[in-house]
Amino acid sequence: MKSDMDAIMQASNLDALIVFGNAEHNPPMYYLTGGGHVSHATLIKKRGEAAVLFHNDMERDEAAKSGLKCAPFSRYDYDELLKKANGNHAQAAALRMELMLRDCGVIAGRVGIYGMYDVGTVFGLLSRIQKLMPEIEFVGERSEGSVFLRAMETKDEGEVERIRRMGKITTEVVALVRDYLTSCAVREDEVLLKEDGTPLTVGDVHRKIRLWVAERGAELPSGFIFAIGRDAGVPHSSGNPSDLMQLGKTIVFDIYPAEAGGGYYYDFTRTWSLGYATPEVQELYNQVKEVFDKMIDNFDLNTPFKDYQRMTCEYFESKGHKTPLNTKAPQEGYVHSLGHGVGLNIHERPFSGLQTGDDQRLAPGVVITSEPGLYYPERGMGFRIEDTLWVRPDGKIEILAEYPYDFVLPMKKWHKG
Repeated sequence: MKSDMDAIMQASNLDALIVFGNAEHNPPMYYLTGGGHVSHATLIKKRGEAAVLFHNDMERDEAAKSGLKCAPFSRYDYDELLKKANGNHAQAAALRMELMLRDCGVIAGRVGIYGMYDVGTVFGLLSRIQKLMPEIEFVGERSEGSVFLRAMETKDEGEVERIRRMGKITTEVVALVRDYLTSCAVREDEVLLKEDGTPLTVGDVHRKIRLWVAERGAELPSGFIFAIGRDAGVPHSSGNPSDLMQLGKTIVFDIYPAEAGGGYYYDFTRTWSLGYATPEVQELYNQVKEVFDKMIDNFDLNTPFKDYQRMTCEYFESKGHKTPLNTKAPQEGYVHSLGHGVGLNIHERPFSGLQTGDDQRLAPGVVITSEPGLYYPERGMGFRIEDTLWVRPDGKIEILAEYPYDFVLPMKKWHKG
């Protein structure tokens, strides 16, 4: 949680941190500022002290909403700095940054660098500051172990409620998609038809998903997946817009909207087959649902998340599928990890990969996904079931947005045979 930031900085041997970029769609900056229309900002936090948000004058009111100590860039006379830099704007920016750091009491030590900004601009700025302030060591952390992802790993109840609200929006949109698909007329060759009698495509469904998400005030900053047939068998294939919607083919619908402005995500997947499913397809879906249920029933407080990845692999291998446990980078079968944390990032700690550390556990306050799947693209099929779960302070596991797990969806205007 945010209150753990100083302790995590100390454990990471960081004396200060700097965050660059906008307050929106920039998880580290959003985490400390709460978002808002603050662009091209710089945030400096010395360990044990409050953060300072440096901003443009035009955004002073938006910056003030953060509740942080704020300072305009105009505090520093840029004309004088430019004169001192002999007209070199890059050097003037570095001189201004030096003054900002000194005003925050950061004159030496290890300083972590974060945020979303142009890499070349930040690299050039830090290179110049390094020459001006040789006692500072700039540190780039591996994202998985960064102070921000460690702080974000556990959520307070306010954060969980925001994720829960996104879950409500998510399942509303999924229900609209389901109702739309099942209400379509069906051609003799089992292709779904739009209201005007033309074939319904994946691209048509994509457009409706984007509209229905936007109408509910949410965004899709990381995209979404609605794929049928072969594309359903490639886990991160978003779906070929020209593919026709047909009966009896597996559809993987993985949707992960976020609050407007780059806030909290929800993550959710269902697999459907319209009208009917062959026995082979039904059997594979049943295996995914069985291991999904098994994991939900077996999640235990403070257990390493990777233990459940191993259990999932062992189950699928017992059914004859390849998995990462004994196959390097499998392209079919069970090909990914069981789940991940969810928050301001769609993927964050704790992770469940077999190589993750024992410290990534189902601790009270974590919000995770559980999403087993099977993928056989050359056989034209794929399957995944996913819910977002909260490990409550009492240790119980709660699904944050309930939704049915129906696989075969009956068509309202079609009767087989």
